[in-house]
Amino acid sequence: MQKKVKTESSSTERFRVKYAIGFKLAVIMGVMVVCALGGLTFLVNYIVSQNNRVTAEDNNLTLNTRSASAAENELTTIRSNVFQLLDLVNVIGSGRSSAVYRQAQSFFFERNSHIGAILLMDKDINFESPYNLRMVNNTFFLSNEIEVSKLNDFITQNKEVIQRSCAGETIALNASPLFETTLMAMFYPWAESGQDQTCIILFSIENLTDSLALGTKSINSTFMVNDAGDLLLHSDTDLVKSGASYANYPLVENMRENNDQDRQIVFKDNDGVEYFGAYHKISMADIGVLTIVETKKVYEAINRTTQDNLLLSIAILCASILFILIYTHFALSKPLKVLKKAVEEITHGNFNNEYIDILDLVRKDEIGVLNKGTKDEQQFLNTFGKFTNQNVAKAIATKSIDFEPHLKDLTIFFSDIRGFTAISDGFKNRFGDDSAANIIGFLNDYMSRMVNCVTLSHGNIDKFEGDAIMGLWGIMRDDDLSFEHLPDSDPKKAELARIHKEHVMEDAVNCVRGIIAMRYALMKYNKDAEAFTKLHANEPKALYKPHIRIGCGINTGRATAGIMGSDDKMEYTAIGDAVNFASRTEASNKPCGTDILITEDTYNLLKNDYIRTAENNYQIPEKYAEDEIIVEMIPVSFDVKGKGEQHFYGVVNMPKFDIEKFFRGSDPDFVVDPDCEIAIGPKGPKTMNEVRTLLGIDIPDFEKVNLNEEENKIQIKQ
Repeated sequence: MQKKVKTESSSTERFRVKYAIGFKLAVIMGVMVVCALGGLTFLVNYIVSQNNRVTAEDNNLTLNTRSASAAENELTTIRSNVFQLLDLVNVIGSGRSSAVYRQAQSFFFERNSHIGAILLMDKDINFESPYNLRMVNNTFFLSNEIEVSKLNDFITQNKEVIQRSCAGETIALNASPLFETTLMAMFYPWAESGQDQTCIILFSIENLTDSLALGTKSINSTFMVNDAGDLLLHSDTDLVKSGASYANYPLVENMRENNDQDRQIVFKDNDGVEYFGAYHKISMADIGVLTIVETKKVYEAINRTTQDNLLLSIAILCASILFILIYTHFALSKPLKVLKKAVEEITHGNFNNEYIDILDLVRKDEIGVLNKGTKDEQQFLNTFGKFTNQNVAKAIATKSIDFEPHLKDLTIFFSDIRGFTAISDGFKNRFGDDSAANIIGFLNDYMSRMVNCVTLSHGNIDKFEGDAIMGLWGIMRDDDLSFEHLPDSDPKKAELARIHKEHVMEDAVNCVRGIIAMRYALMKYNKDAEAFTKLHANEPKALYKPHIRIGCGINTGRATAGIMGSDDKMEYTAIGDAVNFASRTEASNKPCGTDILITEDTYNLLKNDYIRTAENNYQIPEKYAEDEIIVEMIPVSFDVKGKGEQHFYGVVNMPKFDIEKFFRGSDPDFVVDPDCEIAIGPKGPKTMNEVRTLLGIDIPDFEKVNLNEEENKIQIKQ
């Protein structure tokens, strides 16, 4: 007999495939495709990046040249129009207050609405000089909410610039900061009537902005600076309004240092961002038009192309892998994977897994033989589990069962059908030789419902003995009792004892939950049995299912658990006084007028946390409130062999039992039968007498009850 058990992880380790055949073939093909496409992608990316760089530089330079030309044309047009107006004024010569003068001025501003003012000013800035001139586009100032008085402030602030222009220098200034709108001022030398003056033109930069296409979504950015590096034009008008200086901008510095007319360079700004930059000086006022584009944005297209190539490579790689997988799909990969998963599930105790159902049993090769063998193994394990215990069978399959006997604290359950002998005789009288099949059919219907309750409450069916059922809670739990040998002074002993007690309490509560669920299941069985009997009432040998009552006994105690039997027949079960006492408890239901009895040991285990008693001041801790149990003490004491005086307790109800939640553990579509939900839960009984009335049990006269001492080994102590 096996003494040492391997762990579940070690048992499944033997079935782990490190490198599947299909995977190996796919990797080989994938490496070849990756090498070929990777090299091609790198080469194409390099060539395209070089071409794209040249194209980007050419486009940037072309855009800069076109922008500079547009700016120069716009400034030339403004100067030409203004100079024509001034020449016309001089020709008129009828005085600045004449109607013709005013009409010419009005006509000019009507056609040049973007020009705000035209000033002729000498170097002395004498506002009273007859040679100085001021033409103001009042409509422009009103529409832009500019005070005309600011012209004087502008002239005063730029006295030095006026003197330079009077000396023959053409100068461009950003007038936006003073006027709080995007305005530009051009200072042109003007010599008329022997006077050295400057012609100052104040105009909106909107036309220039349109000419330079600053409003487009191009990745290129164009701006304009004057000889001092002050920003005259930019797509970000806030920079212009704030009077920003680009004198220290690397591209502007390069333009001033090299004094070239135009040039294209690669540079990094003060933040370290790399750009392609082009500049062009126009023929007036030493104005520079500069166009930049971030190299990162230029290479975005290349990166997208690279990504596209990578995606294409991945697609080809996937297609290649798919081809290999399809090629091996029917021959090796799929059947072996399914077989592997089926075996893994079996080793984990899941005998009826989905992979078993799709094994190809028709194949005539080696894989077909393995599939057939695995299917036979599954059928054997299912049959073995039915003859022993499904959980035990799974534990054996996973090699997690300990073949050595152990003492365990268990909760043991026995149930029995009341009057089964009479029921059996009734089948024999009605069906004769056919009675066996009818009896077995009836028992299977009844027991399948009861077993479902045990399974859903985490119990294990130990055995069936005729109409009797034996169940165990906690037998599969791996609880080590060695802590009991630790000295009382060891703090680990108290902690381990507490954990162990919680496990035993959990098993006991699960047992009560499962057995009280049987009350609902039995009521539903009786309802279905009545309908079945009515359905077949008019047949010659009318089929029927009897209305039944059962008794259930629950005890918690220490028992010996282990493999018992011989080499030819073994059984994993539990034996001991605790088991015997549970059986005797079940037999006491009839004289006590109950359907479910628990022993004093089980009661004492649960009373503080799950049962309202004087010891807990009739209060259930919130942690255990959902599992509250209502019991009533049977009003007689029992003299039990080896136990002394004992009281049994009839289980009345678990008032917060959720019937639907419980049974949906095995049937997701379960719906509570309204005729049967009075058995347990919120609508269930509140006293033992209500249970008796519900189940049709007579209230016993405990003073006259005389238990069969020989059968039950229990005596009522009067």
